[in-house]
Amino acid sequence: MGRKKKKKIKKTKIKLKKVEKKFSTTQKNSQLDEKVEIKKIKKQPNEKRIYNVNDHVVYPKHGVGKILAVEKAVIGEIDTNFYKVLIEKDKLTLTLPINQQSSLRPICSTHQINKCISILKSKPKIKRTMWSRRAQEYEQKINSGKIYELAEVVRDLNKNTNSIADQSYSERQLFEKAYDRLESEFEVVLKISHEDVKKKMNKALGREEKVLEV
Repeated sequence: MGRKKKKKIKKTKIKLKKVEKKFSTTQKNSQLDEKVEIKKIKKQPNEKRIYNVNDHVVYPKHGVGKILAVEKAVIGEIDTNFYKVLIEKDKLTLTLPINQQSSLRPICSTHQINKCISILKSKPKIKRTMWSRRAQEYEQKINSGKIYELAEVVRDLNKNTNSIADQSYSERQLFEKAYDRLESEFEVVLKISHEDVKKKMNKALGREEKVLEV
């Protein structure tokens, strides 16, 4: 009788342990689920950047611009706030709704300018593909509005000379477009003259003096 009782006690203990294990695993799983839920709740959407009058911004398709005004208008019975942005080089004024400002970016920092200088000094990386395909890629990089991609286009299309024979018309057009965009951002960030910016860029590119003259 005593042995039977001991066997029953052992069996009940084993059952209890199994129940405890199941309970602990389900408890852990529920705790993990709770943690995941908490993380999801804590995630907040990023606030949109607000620009002020006289701030410089970059609009990818046109380059550096200056905010002239922040105005309101009623469009289709909806109050709409928008920026008036002057692209001085193109003599163009853009009207951009604030809720579509993802197309704008702030001007870069001096640290980013220094990185651009090092890109201009580096060796060109030219793909062995047809010019039409490369031209398309260069155009996309220019219109991306990304400062490092602009610097890459200038570096890759740079011929270290102003001789027309060394560069095709389409190459020269893309080079000058990227060069002008980069130059205008350098000028605003570094707060130096147009001539000094050109000297700085041409020195990094190893170009001759008196280059890109109109």
